[in-house]
Amino acid sequence: MAKKGRVQVKLRSTESAYMYTTTKNPKKHPERMELRKYDPMLRRHAQFKEEK
Repeated sequence: MAKKGRVQVKLRSTESAYMYTTTKNPKKHPERMELRKYDPMLRRHAQFKEEK
């Protein structure tokens, strides 16, 4: 059974074409997500921003 209310979002690197997918609760956090995660294409950490 699927979790209610959670949506799947794409996080794309600001420095390369690499992308992660994750979920978030849009009722608690309506703003776009921004995280610092590891980018294997660059082999270092980079800023990732949520896409539509």
